[in-house]
Amino acid sequence: MGKRLKVTQVASTIARPARQGETIRGLGLGGIGKSRILEDTPEVRGMINKVQHLLTVEEVATAGEDK
Repeated sequence: MGKRLKVTQVASTIARPARQGETIRGLGLGGIGKSRILEDTPEVRGMINKVQHLLTVEEVATAGEDK
């Protein structure tokens, strides 16, 4: 299993372009303080890069992986 990322929304999508709101929903978020653990794939990284100003991202160790 690859790396995983914990993605947390820290800012609102109100007064942002509709595409940014769609990207946030595509990541499974939808409100300030909501978090998701996602696989670290190029697709997810691309989505994160589009709305990085609205998120915090941290790597999460997976089970059986050295820290």
